Amino acid sequence: MKRLFLYISFILFVLSSCKHADYKKVFRNPELYSNTVHALNAVVMGNNFSPVVASRNYAYANIAAYEVVAGGDPKHYQSLVGQVNGFTVVAHPPKGKNICYEYAAMLAFCNVGELVTFPAGSMKDYVDSLRDLALENGMPDEVMKNSEDFANAVAKSIMKWSIKDNYLQTRTGEKYTIKDSAGRWVPTPPAYTDAIEPHWGEIRRIVLKSPTQVKFDPPPAYNVKDTSSKYYKEVKLIQNTGDHLNPEQTAIADFWDDNPGKLNLNGHMMYVSKKFSPGGHWMSITGIAAKKVNADFNTTVCAYAKTSIALFDAFIQCWTVKYLYKTARPETVINANFNDRWRPHLQTPPFPEYSCGHCTISAAAAEALTSTLGNNVAYTDTSELEFGIKSRSFKSFRQAAAETALSRFYGGIHFHNSCMVSTGYGKAVGQIVADQLKMQK
Repeated sequence: MKRLFLYISFILFVLSSCKHADYKKVFRNPELYSNTVHALNAVVMGNNFSPVVASRNYAYANIAAYEVVAGGDPKHYQSLVGQVNGFTVVAHPPKGKNICYEYAAMLAFCNVGELVTFPAGSMKDYVDSLRDLALENGMPDEVMKNSEDFANAVAKSIMKWSIKDNYLQTRTGEKYTIKDSAGRWVPTPPAYTDAIEPHWGEIRRIVLKSPTQVKFDPPPAYNVKDTSSKYYKEVKLIQNTGDHLNPEQTAIADFWDDNPGKLNLNGHMMYVSKKFSPGGHWMSITGIAAKKVNADFNTTVCAYAKTSIALFDAFIQCWTVKYLYKTARPETVINANFNDRWRPHLQTPPFPEYSCGHCTISAAAAEALTSTLGNNVAYTDTSELEFGIKSRSFKSFRQAAAETALSRFYGGIHFHNSCMVSTGYGKAVGQIVADQLKMQK
């Protein structure tokens, strides 16, 4: 965490290195917003949030920033009020007040990101660095106060809306009941963690209206006796593939692992290694792609907001399916029926197999980004460099999503059928979000 803030502080220093720099020019730099999202990403990673909870943090924080942008540029951007579920009112910029909307957008993002995320003060150092940047580059006191007041007002509107999404109610829901019956999910090694967020499907969606809005097929029926059954073939396919991974398949699995809390065992020693979650990875991709297409500040914020909404709704849709069918992971099935020492290449996450979360949210994010930044945007994804993993290049967001689906199969944690089906209905979620939201006029 300290290294991250040192890095961000260096970036802020570079941005303000010109003694007489214009604060407007400094704050209109879209990379500054991407740095802000990265700061929240680091807080989320540092505090061990699950992927689904992390998606809630990104969504509300980015929406707060977007509403500031829409308030400051109503000719080109439309508020989400009335477009999304339960969002009926948002603060408007006061007339006659001089506001730096870019500065306000980042403050609103940080305010909401901190309030939704906890612990208190988790974004304070970064907010202080933004304030210092404003002072160093000549932002008048009145403009700073007006901007901070508007940011706080928008953040308050978003928080009032967010607390009605049923999140707090799900904190006290019943735990998943473990039943050691054939084909049903049970905890997996090495940590044997309880099922994560079994009530996430009860969270209010932002765009989708109901779980049935996107159709999904049931998984193949559990059957490890009939060698001609779909299920048996899926089990043997993933077992055989996992036993003979080539270097490229291994690299794909590792690149998209995105395990926010991998438990490592070394004799009697245990430690957790952290990386960005699947949603956090796509937040990073958003910044990389926005820079590649030379998107301005407002377009960049719009891309983050739409993508985070797609991620949020896709996670809810996926978790609804997961805890409807409660299917066992490949590791569990193979250990019980074919090879008790078999282990997947990736560590199995603690929730049911069908459907595939990373496949679903990646396909949804790809549609949201395509609708905002364009089709066939070629980019190099450098997100994993800070975790010691080589970058990969893609010709489009959809190509990246397709590779993500394969990564979960190569990793041995999702059956091939689950990956393909999940990618299909994740794409459907993303298309609904892209089609329904009217953001850029």
